[in-house]
Amino acid sequence: MEPTPLLYQQVEESIAHNLWAEGYAILREQWQKQPNVASAAHMVSLIQSFRDHLSLIPCRLAILRSFTVEPVVPLVRAAAFVNGIDLNVQLGQFNGYVQEILDKDSSLYSFAPDIVILAVQTRDLAPELWGRYAELTAPDVEEVVDRAPADLDHWIKSIRSHSNASLILHTLEVPHFPSQGILDCQSSSSQVAAIKKINDEIRRLAADHTGVYILDYDALIARHGRARWHDERKWLTARMPIAADHLKNLADEWLRFIHPLIGKTCKALVTDLDNTLWGGIIGEDGMEGISLGVEYPGAAYQAVQRAMLDLYQRGILLAVCSKNNLADAMEALENHPGMLLKPEHFAACRINWNDKAVNLREIATELNIGVDSLAFLDDNPVERERIRSDLPEVTVLDLPDDPMEFARVLRQNPVFERL
Repeated sequence: MEPTPLLYQQVEESIAHNLWAEGYAILREQWQKQPNVASAAHMVSLIQSFRDHLSLIPCRLAILRSFTVEPVVPLVRAAAFVNGIDLNVQLGQFNGYVQEILDKDSSLYSFAPDIVILAVQTRDLAPELWGRYAELTAPDVEEVVDRAPADLDHWIKSIRSHSNASLILHTLEVPHFPSQGILDCQSSSSQVAAIKKINDEIRRLAADHTGVYILDYDALIARHGRARWHDERKWLTARMPIAADHLKNLADEWLRFIHPLIGKTCKALVTDLDNTLWGGIIGEDGMEGISLGVEYPGAAYQAVQRAMLDLYQRGILLAVCSKNNLADAMEALENHPGMLLKPEHFAACRINWNDKAVNLREIATELNIGVDSLAFLDDNPVERERIRSDLPEVTVLDLPDDPMEFARVLRQNPVFERL
C-alpha cells in the first residue's frame, strides 16, 4: 500500500511553513504503519527536500554484492532517516566486488565510505559447494574450504590498505535442501558442515582484523524462515534471491550494525511500570492483582523483563519513570514472585506524579549522560507522543497494542546494539 496523497500534502505544508520537526514526525509515523518499498521511495524523496533542517547523523555506506539488492537500498535509507541517520549509499556493480576491492582507483575508495558491506552468496564465493557438491571428492571439498577464506582474507587486506571504513561481512548461507538430502547430516564431511567451516574461518578472519564485523546472514535467513526467504523466480529472472516480504528484514539487519558503528546508540533504557513491566495498575489492582509470571498473560511482561535483563548484561543502564505511588511500586519491585528485575537493577528511579519529561531530564542528569542517550519505554501512546514533543532528543520506542510483542521491540531495536 502506498502513502496517501493527503500524507504528501501534510508533509509539504509542514515544509512550506518551516515546520521541519512536524513533517519529520508525520513521515516517521507513516513508516511505522507502512514500512515497505513504496513508502520507502516516497519517504526518501520527501526527506531529501528538508534533511538539512534536521539533526541527522551523516553516514556513507558502500554496498558490495554478488546479487541484486537495489530494492533494499531505499528501505535501509528510509529506516535510517526515521532513526536519525542521513545515509548516503553507493551501490557497487553487480558481481563487480572483486575488481572494486582490488583497484585502488575504484569508485569504492573515491567514495570514501564510513562503512562497507560485503554481501556475497555461497553460490558465488564457493560455487562448487553450492551447485555440485555431490560430484566433489573429499580433497575437492577441502580445497574449496581453504580457498574461500583465503580469497576473503586477500580482499580484507586490500580494503584495509586503501580505507579505514568499518567492514561488515555476510556469512555464507547453507542450502534449504542439501544435495544429499538427509544423508548430509549423517557425516561430518557434509555440504552443510563444509559451508559452516568456511563461516568459522570468516569469523576468525574478522577477529584478526581491526574494524571487521560479522553479519550472520545464514542465521538471519533461518530466523525468518528459510523456505520463505527465497524467491526462485526472482532469482532466475532478476538475480534477486530474496522474497519481497523479507527485503526489509535485510535492511533492518544492516541497520543493526550501522547504529553502533556510527555511535547512534542509547546508554540507558527508561521504563514505565504499569502495563509495561507488568499487566495491570499496581495502585488499583494491588500486588496480587497484577499480571506477571510464567503463564499467559503475565508471561508477556516477564519476557519484557528478560529482554531488559539481557540489555542490562550488555551494559545498558536501566531506569524507571512511572506515575505511581512509590510505596505500591516498590512493593511490587521488591516482593512480587514474578519479578525478574529488582530495585538494584535500576540505576535511577522517578516514581511520582510529576511530568515525565521533567523526570527524564532529571534521570539523565543523575546518570551523567545526555538526554539524547535515553530510550523511553511506555505502553501509553499519549505519554510517548508527549515525550516526542517535549524531548525530541529521546528515543521513544513504539509499542504495539499486544504486550506479547513488547519484548521483540526491545530485542530488535538497533539503538541497543553493541560491537
